[in-house]
Amino acid sequence: MTTKNRNHRRAHAALLGLTLSVALLGGCAPLLVGGAMVGGTLMMMDRRTTGAQVDDQAIELKASNRVRELAGDNAHINITSYNRTVLITGEAATEADRSAIEQAVQRVENVRSIVNEVGVMAPSSLTSRSSDTIITSKVKATLVDARDLQANVFKVVTERSVVYLMGRVTEREAGRASELARSVGGVQKVVRVFEILTEAELADTAPKK
Repeated sequence: MTTKNRNHRRAHAALLGLTLSVALLGGCAPLLVGGAMVGGTLMMMDRRTTGAQVDDQAIELKASNRVRELAGDNAHINITSYNRTVLITGEAATEADRSAIEQAVQRVENVRSIVNEVGVMAPSSLTSRSSDTIITSKVKATLVDARDLQANVFKVVTERSVVYLMGRVTEREAGRASELARSVGGVQKVVRVFEILTEAELADTAPKK
């Protein structure tokens, strides 16, 4: 093997290793192989723009950090952003804390609107949070099993057995998903945090052929 060929193979191996490392570190980052995208399917199927998806990830990270700095261990707060609408759930010690948390999140760049569902009470127990995780998994599985819905367009959040549904959906999809979520054992209430689309608007979100 010539020196030129050995150098070429080493460079190719190094590039492949770097690409794999980026994919692993980025979690959901798409992997480019031979010019084709692999692993970006879910992002392409999402009804949000790519920019909105990136903004939502940044909003959740920045808002969570600000709330942690503000409230510390005095509150249990979860931040969920979908199409730049932020759902705040969890528990805060006082009404003043609840308001301060909302204001801190509102100041995060690109936040369009806020739905503040924080309860003024002691932080939920680990048992309660584990139960919420199970309920979320069951609701997601129920949506996946429904043949008349695209499960990947819904975001499901559960807090103290209350299920919050987010997504850009039609009125039919919103009603059907809410019905299915209510049928899951352990669900006490379903709260819709949807952005409702008309059928025409939904058609515009479909990938162009």
